[in-house]
Amino acid sequence: MTREQYILATQQNSLPRTEHPQFYPVGIYGWRKRCLYFFVLLLLVTMIVNLAMTIWILKVMNFTVDGMGNLRVTKKGIRLEGISEFLLPLYVKEIHSRKDSPLVLQSDRNVTVNARNHMGQLTGQLTVGADAVEAQSKRFEVRATESGKVLFSADEDEIVIGADRLKVTGTEGAVFGHSVETPHIRAEPSQDLKLESPTRSLVMEAPRGVQVNAAAGDLKATCRKELHLQSTEGEIFLNADTIRLGNLPVGSFSSSSSSPSSSAPRQTIYELCICPNGKLYLSPAGASSTCQSSSNICLWS
Repeated sequence: MTREQYILATQQNSLPRTEHPQFYPVGIYGWRKRCLYFFVLLLLVTMIVNLAMTIWILKVMNFTVDGMGNLRVTKKGIRLEGISEFLLPLYVKEIHSRKDSPLVLQSDRNVTVNARNHMGQLTGQLTVGADAVEAQSKRFEVRATESGKVLFSADEDEIVIGADRLKVTGTEGAVFGHSVETPHIRAEPSQDLKLESPTRSLVMEAPRGVQVNAAAGDLKATCRKELHLQSTEGEIFLNADTIRLGNLPVGSFSSSSSSPSSSAPRQTIYELCICPNGKLYLSPAGASSTCQSSSNICLWS
């Protein structure tokens, strides 16, 4: 570029421009600005409402750093206070109540407790319903609190009652459909003991003997037809100060030595006679025997 061209170019740039400059506005104006302010205000109101609802929920549900409401999270597990409702199954390892209050499980229908093995198979079940309490397991046991002694146990083979005394307080007593084996049957003090079979027979058997003892009362054996006392090898021993046999038949009396005109008072002496067939009857002393070949035993005179 020559010197003349450079001078000419600089002179043209330095000349003042006569045209007016154009200005462009920067920002949001008009209805766009009003819509933006409206959305910002709506967002602010929504945030305030959400914050108020959150505070209200925290207040109502009693949220704390330890838990929510009656639910407390502790180092040993979860602690529930008051009444709690479970709408779905509850899987826990242990359930404990507070030391000063009992544990209550309540349901509108029934309460079922299931125990399963590692394969998920049902091994035990306890159902408490409105009509019955059912327990399903291989063996059911009730133990004492202090000693751990088995008070009651039941399985498919037998039922064992391990208490020191079994007491039945029902008015109808205890009904056994089959045999009963026990070393001792005793009634309460000042109460009667009654063994009864209303429609069938009552059998008491023991290989070394059966002993019936009434220490302060009477012993009565009553039957409708016959009472048999039988000893196959030993004897029947009656030991008492007085032995009485009531309602014995009296034999006929005939004496030729007595005079019908004698009016002197006479005391009749009876003898206990035994017939060959085993029957007993009373006969006046010195009178002819009703049974032939009878042996007379005089008990008193």
